[in-house]
Amino acid sequence: MTTRAGFIALIGEPNAGKSTLLNRMVGAKVSIVTHKVQTTRTRIRGVAMEGDAQLVFVDTPGLFKPRRRLDRAMVAAAWGGAADADVVVLMIEAHRGITEGVERILEGLEEIGQGRKIALAINKIDKVQSEVLLALTSDLNARYPFSETFMISAEKGYGVDDLRKWLASELPESPWLYPEDQIADLPLRMIAAEMTREKLTLRLHQELPYQLTVETENWEERKDGSAKIDQMIYVMRDGHKGIVLGKKGETIKAVSQAARAELEEFLDRKIHLFLQVKVRPNWLEESERYSEMGLDFKDGNA
Repeated sequence: MTTRAGFIALIGEPNAGKSTLLNRMVGAKVSIVTHKVQTTRTRIRGVAMEGDAQLVFVDTPGLFKPRRRLDRAMVAAAWGGAADADVVVLMIEAHRGITEGVERILEGLEEIGQGRKIALAINKIDKVQSEVLLALTSDLNARYPFSETFMISAEKGYGVDDLRKWLASELPESPWLYPEDQIADLPLRMIAAEMTREKLTLRLHQELPYQLTVETENWEERKDGSAKIDQMIYVMRDGHKGIVLGKKGETIKAVSQAARAELEEFLDRKIHLFLQVKVRPNWLEESERYSEMGLDFKDGNA
């Protein structure tokens, strides 16, 4: 039996649907999905099987115009993930078309496109008329010689099987890179932190979008099969701490319950989750925080 294996990078603007596609391909929630942009900070890898091929997905942060150190480190991680992959899939939202951000990504493709196949996946196709879709497809293919073009809806699953089959056929012959039962190589501590951060993001909406980070400080396996997880939420100001805690601790309690429920479902066992909030005014400038998120602090240099 000839096996294939390789890395596939999903690139695109924030909110293009990369995390949704990754989760659908892998069949489990490994990358957080939220309506906020730039939520994927780390190169989360999900592993999917297709026939004799093992597809290892690198879900890169969205490509956008960086303004701060964290932004720059995220953009560097996104292009780095694409440059290390065997196949790259550029995702574009059908209803938004060729935005200024997409223009910039198309320019960047010239550099990373050498020696690797780049496919185009037009996502959210249910949001536009077919004529619009055809015009967009021909326009994009005129701007860059994509190996293949796929019309998909990551959310509803349209076209995803065809994309997965094509990706499997394009990967190099290779032994599998991960044990078959392993869906994500991101350490569980980081996945747990991402799940809590997702709940905070959804709960707090506009109040604290990027001013916080979550780290799993301790993970203790218990004899009864459950696990005790201690997490620290870092915020930048005292006022932020109050927002995260909420009136009489209601917010953090709700976040803790939601994160615990999702962790229990994901890990299929009982979880005891303990959250604390700490003020660290300069966490955006601390290299350890970047390492925790799987980013390179030096990539954030202007």
